[in-house]
Amino acid sequence: MGLAFNRRFEQWMFLIIPGSLVLGFFFSTQLHRFVPAVPYLFAYVTLTMAIGCGLQQLRTVLRKPGVMIWTFVLAHIVSPLIAYGLGSLLFGAGSPYVVGLVLFTIIPLGVSTVLWVGMSAGSVPLMLAMVVIDSALSPFVVPAGIHLLFKTAVETNTMQMMGDLLILIVAPTIIGVLLYEWTKGRIQPFVQPYAAPLSKLCFVAVVALNAAAIAPYTEMLRGDLIRLIPLSIVMVGLCYAVGYFGTATYRNREVQVTVSYATGMRNISLGIVLALGYFSPLAAVPVVLSILIQQPLATVHHYVLQKLHNRKASADA
Repeated sequence: MGLAFNRRFEQWMFLIIPGSLVLGFFFSTQLHRFVPAVPYLFAYVTLTMAIGCGLQQLRTVLRKPGVMIWTFVLAHIVSPLIAYGLGSLLFGAGSPYVVGLVLFTIIPLGVSTVLWVGMSAGSVPLMLAMVVIDSALSPFVVPAGIHLLFKTAVETNTMQMMGDLLILIVAPTIIGVLLYEWTKGRIQPFVQPYAAPLSKLCFVAVVALNAAAIAPYTEMLRGDLIRLIPLSIVMVGLCYAVGYFGTATYRNREVQVTVSYATGMRNISLGIVLALGYFSPLAAVPVVLSILIQQPLATVHHYVLQKLHNRKASADA
């Protein structure tokens, strides 16, 4: 029953994810008190993914760091330059909207990418490794990127950030890998009928609660929406495309799937905190829009990847 639910969820995900966003907004008042549970829900999703990974798989990933380094280049150098160029073209280089667009591309890779990569037959060990390393580097990457493009110093609470990352990613990953090693890989098929559907429900809750958390800031979205919404959609879509086409030379579907999600999805919660804490509140507007856009576009991306894979399989047959 659990596995059947899992398949149904993936089939209707293109409606479930946007629907959970809408529900999060409409019931933000009622849901807002549950927002502190988001890190723990994320941690469970990460744990569910990690129990399918062993030390040998992670060692294999870390022995070939080329893909990870290239992903970070695409995510944190190529994408910010595109965001800066597009934003400056529409709003001018000094606009807080441009800061927000660039901030979206500099913040670390999102934890929820692990779930999408797992559902799309990407490499979960590679994605977990990239999320952990990128998040650990973010206290240095984010301020440096903002300073280089805008000559603005950004202070971040490094210890608090690292503490959150320990809860979200590092601890559940270690626990999952140890469980895999302890059971010699037998744990995943045993718990999957129960753990997998529960992780999907946790993911829906995370999306809804994030929407509830940003609902109070939606008043900022008035005025420039006509230009901001299309630009944000284009920017997030380009981030997915940069990862997918940027790894076309590898001729490896697993790598393309993984990197495209990595470059397309970011830790939006951190982006909102930085935008509201260190810049004009208007800088948070593109970041808020991005959280509305990146999950629905992830659904579209998943659908496109499946179609491309089926078409290639038919051609090979």
